[in-house]
Amino acid sequence: MASGGTEAFPDLGKHCQHRDCNQLDFLPFTCDGCQQVFCLEHRSYKSHSCPKSDHNSRKVVVCEACSMSIETTGNVGQDKEAILQKHLKSGICDPTKKKKPTCPVKRCKEVLTFSNTSTCKTCHIKVCLKHRFPADHACSRGASASVANGLWNNRFLAAFG
Repeated sequence: MASGGTEAFPDLGKHCQHRDCNQLDFLPFTCDGCQQVFCLEHRSYKSHSCPKSDHNSRKVVVCEACSMSIETTGNVGQDKEAILQKHLKSGICDPTKKKKPTCPVKRCKEVLTFSNTSTCKTCHIKVCLKHRFPADHACSRGASASVANGLWNNRFLAAFG
């Protein structure tokens, strides 16, 4: 009765192979990494410390010259520099296709060029013209400056009135 089941149905379910669990599970999960059987609680790679958790993962290196991603999964034993050198010599690498810098504001995809770039005077971040004001790009030091500016305006209006 080591594999699972009950006395009436010996082939029904399997025991969890986690070292601390051994629970009888009627809907067991087989790990696609280590091929062991687990219950619902221990089915993830992390929960049963699977030694082959990255067997299906893909790894890439990004070329600094052309911003192209090169897959390194099939190149076992080669270091990143050798893979990048092979890419540079292959003729596929085209520095003219390098991605242009974009505005760092969340959800803004504006490409920063010479004519539409503004540098914030308080936090020194380069942003597009639409986000040039400190309130528009969540400036770290701009919030206290705008509050102080607002107090000065209120005192001026009170004195003026």
